[in-house]
Amino acid sequence: MSMTSPRSLSPCAVSRLRLLGCLALMLGVGAVGGAVTSPAIPAWYQGLVKPGWTPPNAAFPIVWTLLYLMMAVSLWRLWDKVPPSSARTVAIGLFLAQLALNFLWSPVFFGLHAIHAGLVIIIGLVVLLALALRATFPLDRTAGWLLVPYLVWVCYASTLNAGIAVLN
Repeated sequence: MSMTSPRSLSPCAVSRLRLLGCLALMLGVGAVGGAVTSPAIPAWYQGLVKPGWTPPNAAFPIVWTLLYLMMAVSLWRLWDKVPPSSARTVAIGLFLAQLALNFLWSPVFFGLHAIHAGLVIIIGLVVLLALALRATFPLDRTAGWLLVPYLVWVCYASTLNAGIAVLN
């Protein structure tokens, strides 16, 4: 049995593998966040005073799953559809930087119960995500638009985090 080298794959196959990689990355980040968050919901999080605009707990996994799927497609479009350039490298770098903060937030907020540190992280996430959007739109408008709901949600989530910080 011979192994097929990546160079011998069709462009369509390479594109599909890139999409699968992006989906795996995003869903992996989401799975880690969910694994850290779920145990804290019925005990620690339930006991916190929350702002009146806090949605029901059931909304979060639905929203985040949809957002991670859109993020995956956005990253895939940047990687697969935009020709290599320094601008693409910057856009992907900013995307990955904001994703790192996204990945950190749940373990800090829910895992460590560090509300104020979580607030610092989510504010940094908003800034990096806005920069990523700014870098993405000129390269691929669809990839940029796929990130807009994510930015809106993270801005909303930052108000929740700030409200919890103030109330607790």
